[in-house]
Amino acid sequence: MKRLLERSHALLTAPVGATPRVLALVAALLIVPTYVAPLWNLTMFAPQYGDGLRLDIYSYKLEGGNHGQDLKEINLLNHYIGMHDLAEEDFREFKWMPFVLGGLALVFLRAAVMGRVLDLLDSLVVFSYVGLFSLWSFGYKLYSYGHDLAPGAPVKIPPFMPPMIGGAQLANFEVYSYPGLGSYALFAVGFALAAALLLGVRASLRRPAAAPVARGGP
Repeated sequence: MKRLLERSHALLTAPVGATPRVLALVAALLIVPTYVAPLWNLTMFAPQYGDGLRLDIYSYKLEGGNHGQDLKEINLLNHYIGMHDLAEEDFREFKWMPFVLGGLALVFLRAAVMGRVLDLLDSLVVFSYVGLFSLWSFGYKLYSYGHDLAPGAPVKIPPFMPPMIGGAQLANFEVYSYPGLGSYALFAVGFALAAALLLGVRASLRRPAAAPVARGGP
């Protein structure tokens, strides 16, 4: 058991080469697009909306297409079926996500500077946790909006969940939901960190172990 712990400690604290460090730096730089590009996009099509109604979701705001007019139109339609308005103040994620993304970039930069397997592992674990929690939060928000319908709405529809990825038919609307450029940048972050960790571990395992120091006899 002691030997296993020693080997694990040696692996985690082993320095990594230049390539894993560069990949960690690339992961940090890939956070930048999440501040300027949408993370998700929803588009609604119907006969009366030939060009569709577009909604872009950023890490800190909602932005409707047609200079914001599409968001107003979506909220007007939501009123008729009893859905709550889509308002930025109702998205608590907008308050903390920009800071969390900045924190992730700092964690990745630290891994690039420290250059140990442990730092790369920490980066990947923290990123995975934030990513999975964000996806769950987004899915829960979609579920809540489609199920918390006002009973006195002019148009009665059964509870529903807007699609998280892909398309769905909702009443006379075709709704499509896909990741935006910011999310693709985050997917690339995950690949960069996983590749950096894999390369770092493989190089460490191939590195010959230090020879034990001989003890002198009496």
